[in-house]
Amino acid sequence: MYIRGDHAEVVVGGRLDVRSAADARTVLHSAVDDGAGDLVLDLSELDSWDATGLGVIMGAHRRAGRCGRRLVLRGVPPQMQRLLVATRLHRILAIEGGIGVESLPRV
Repeated sequence: MYIRGDHAEVVVGGRLDVRSAADARTVLHSAVDDGAGDLVLDLSELDSWDATGLGVIMGAHRRAGRCGRRLVLRGVPPQMQRLLVATRLHRILAIEGGIGVESLPRV
């Protein structure tokens, strides 16, 4: 997993899973705490994730809300879009461009 960016936009690539969760959490919390306005989380380079990775994203979302900020997901891979719809998290998280639920392939 790698993360690059600043307090306004963060790009997450590789795997966001139990092995990388602690590092990702630290970087995202710092980005939330050190900035103002929307924090864009670009997931277009994300290869895979697990429940722990999704938990990191949700934790950053909650922390941003407590700081008066909004976490905005950009470039959400189709597989993650399906997961967000299945868990109804697409109704909670801000997703740039939204998710066209009807256009997602059925699993």
